Amino acid sequence: METESVEGSGHRIVRIAETEAQQTALLANAVLLADDLIPRAAAKLSPSNHQASRMDDAAAKRSSSDRRIPEQRELKRRLQRLVDQLRDSFCRQHALELIFTEDGAVRLNADMYLSLDQGGEEPEWFPSPIYQELFDKLTRIANIAAEMFVGRERFATMLLVRLTETVILWLSEDQTFWEEIKDGPRPLGPLGLQQFYLDMEFVILFASQGRYLSRNLHQVIKNIIAKAIEAVAATNIDPYSVLPEDEWFADVAQIAIKMLMGKANFENVERELPATIGSPTVASAKSATSPISHGSQ
Repeated sequence: METESVEGSGHRIVRIAETEAQQTALLANAVLLADDLIPRAAAKLSPSNHQASRMDDAAAKRSSSDRRIPEQRELKRRLQRLVDQLRDSFCRQHALELIFTEDGAVRLNADMYLSLDQGGEEPEWFPSPIYQELFDKLTRIANIAAEMFVGRERFATMLLVRLTETVILWLSEDQTFWEEIKDGPRPLGPLGLQQFYLDMEFVILFASQGRYLSRNLHQVIKNIIAKAIEAVAATNIDPYSVLPEDEWFADVAQIAIKMLMGKANFENVERELPATIGSPTVASAKSATSPISHGSQ
């Protein structure tokens, strides 16, 4: 937030940090205050510090300093907790913006995958729109954070880790999503499973390349992939017989990253994506070269 005095009124107008840049700047300022400015000011203003400065006895000064150290550590811990809360609020807000529409409808829902096997046609293979948007958001925030967290890169990395984890953990823990996948009237079919697998591998790949793939995030993604595979297996379909090789998922995810970053185009997709036996054709992969390709979302 920013404050601005109203001339002659004695009041201040509080401006809410609304954009990603403003909110990231607010976080950067909070980190600077918590890590450096407030602890330093508190140490200078400490009564024991003034008292010790007037003492001639070196032992008395050391004793006063020893008493201040636990107080300073506790202050830093409290400030760090407040910064962590602010960071987590930032991540929740941006995750909810992705997961829900403005009118409260859930965008990250089971129908994204269940509907794919109803039409009888192979879909355009590209990460689902919500994960494209997650990638775009993380890329923007990473670029902003690189400028604002100079010397505090670890906090910037943790910000990206937490935002990604917030979205994926929501998916992992959404009971409605998994009830529809496992027990709903429409079973999760081969195409839906393939799209789900592609989405998760896409997240793993871009988080890994951005260096914010935490061990916890990687394990959660592997667990929910396993849950989706189990759901298909429960319908007496061998999920591994209908899924392409791992190389196909890696190739499509990598092409998606390049395209979303403007580093690839329609013409070079055929050259970059090999057609492997048992995998979707190059033609179907080429049709995935238009971002936000699942028009219903």
